[in-house]
Amino acid sequence: MAAFLRNLVGTRQQFPRFSPEVVLPRSDASDRPVAVPDPGAPDPAAPGSGTRPEPVPDPPATPAHGPVEVAEAIAFLEQFHAEVFVDLPEPDRAARIAAVRAEIDETGTYRHTTAELTFGARVAWRNAARCIGRLYWQSLRVRDRRQVSSPAEVAAECVEHLREATRGGRIRSTLTVFAPDAPDRAGPRIHNEQLIRYAGYRHPNGSVTGDPKYVPFTDRATALGWYPPDGPGRFDVLPLMISERPGAEPELFELPQDAVLEVELRHPEYSWFAELGLRWHALPAISNMPLEIGGVRYPAAPFNGWYLATEVGARNLADTDRYDLLPEIADRLWLNTSSERTLWRDRALVELMRAVQWSFDEAGVQMSDHHTESRRFLEHLAREQDAGRRCPAEWSWIVPPMSGGLTPVFHRYYDEPDPDQRPAFLDPTG
Repeated sequence: MAAFLRNLVGTRQQFPRFSPEVVLPRSDASDRPVAVPDPGAPDPAAPGSGTRPEPVPDPPATPAHGPVEVAEAIAFLEQFHAEVFVDLPEPDRAARIAAVRAEIDETGTYRHTTAELTFGARVAWRNAARCIGRLYWQSLRVRDRRQVSSPAEVAAECVEHLREATRGGRIRSTLTVFAPDAPDRAGPRIHNEQLIRYAGYRHPNGSVTGDPKYVPFTDRATALGWYPPDGPGRFDVLPLMISERPGAEPELFELPQDAVLEVELRHPEYSWFAELGLRWHALPAISNMPLEIGGVRYPAAPFNGWYLATEVGARNLADTDRYDLLPEIADRLWLNTSSERTLWRDRALVELMRAVQWSFDEAGVQMSDHHTESRRFLEHLAREQDAGRRCPAEWSWIVPPMSGGLTPVFHRYYDEPDPDQRPAFLDPTG
């Protein structure tokens, strides 16, 4: 059912507050940016309101990263040598550590080799206590773009990341690393939580079109000059918002059509499901979590795996503070919603989940189910134990948000996460 799969994104625009140079190149004439709006023309109103919203302030600026702790660098290098270059002669290990010490003494930081960077990124995934899909950590593909720091170049590489990782639905786990923080300069910041997310527009009566979670981000983008090309919709892809350094004014970049793969959601039995007009993007790419390896912090390091069906069906589309679709689906199913005891939410959720999983499968887009991935996580856990390593996990994140008790990950406890464990993806800094 290839017709269920579409690339759906609005026509790219230049944003009036920025020069044409910040706009990403496109591959064909139909994708050329439209003309910049006439400065004398009326300012377009924010969707659903009478005036453009007040600008949303940037998050507080963070200083450039302090000097790298030598002990952290050495601990990482020793781990790298112990796991990767087991047979590396001791003089060679000592020489590398001495070189890093000297570089830190001179510059306050050091540069990872490509092998060190790749290993560090993969181990950061291995250490991610909230991820159930860590069995595949050694397959992570790392794109080294440490020479890139300008917003336009970062945006262009993010687009390439999406293209290379999506591969028409054959998702490949990928991470792109941009310029690190250093004592004399800070690296770029990607303000988007994920590279692909949908806008949320709050109307004067309090209702929201789109994703309520992203109303503040949408307001901020609108204040910077963005507005949906076809009027506010439920699934408008947000632009990238990138700053060259903390405190710098963000710049906006539309994602080109061919970089955003989306799946139209239908149901294997209920034809009315297509009338709901639902869809979801194929690639989940986290983009606001700094990556720290051996004391070096990479503030912009977007990474992706592939979706677990419950992330889309049981959370993004079902949570009451997101798309909140269960009441609408229950109504279509003619379920009795007068009492929680009828379990109407559970029944509606099962059908929503069936639609999500079936639609992705029919479209040929990779997506895991929570039963299979739960078993695979225990396989990963066993491998880590055999290797003599702890496997930290947050139970509330590992156990699926649907039918948790039917999965093997529900019936056990896990090693507590260590907030000081490195390499690691860190909490977002804004």
